[in-house]
Amino acid sequence: MNTLHNKINPKKLLLSKWTAVHPIAKHKHFLVSKVILPEAPQEKIEFVEIEAIYSKKTRQIPWRDLTNSEEWLQGWK
Repeated sequence: MNTLHNKINPKKLLLSKWTAVHPIAKHKHFLVSKVILPEAPQEKIEFVEIEAIYSKKTRQIPWRDLTNSEEWLQGWK
């Protein structure tokens, strides 16, 4: 599994742009629309909500999935 060389800070993911290497439900371009904060403040952020640009459909994914360059590319490609 390839990972991004730069470490991703989950708190700075909000509104970042991503391209799915393999389209998800025919969608390729996504925006992180929400960072899901854990119930307990001392716990780490685990999930983000991504929104498909064209359909506006959302789904939750583990934010660490975005570090897999075989699945996600940062920016819109």
